[in-house]
Amino acid sequence: MNHLTRSEEYILLAVWKLQEEAYTLPIQDRLQEITGRDWSLSSVYAPLERLVKQHLIKSELTDPLPERGGRPKRIYSLTSGGRRALLEINAVGQSMWAGVSVTELERGMP
Repeated sequence: MNHLTRSEEYILLAVWKLQEEAYTLPIQDRLQEITGRDWSLSSVYAPLERLVKQHLIKSELTDPLPERGGRPKRIYSLTSGGRRALLEINAVGQSMWAGVSVTELERGMP
């Protein structure tokens, strides 16, 4: 299993949830909305580029758009490897959390 940072995991999930709207600004907005913290563009770009290099996501340019001054958007999507990575992360997380009582954790009881 590829070990991913939490940021990379969140970005993979954001790309999956956004589908055809998965370009940098909506990804940044989704991350801020879900995590409740600010994400700079560089904190989104760097993991996106790593994920592309790892072949977990791919990027494609749209046709030039008039509302963007004739510039295209770079849309990201998960590859089959990216989907597998998310499934593995989910399975590991469920295994790690198995038997942990959130209520007891909140109260500080073992």
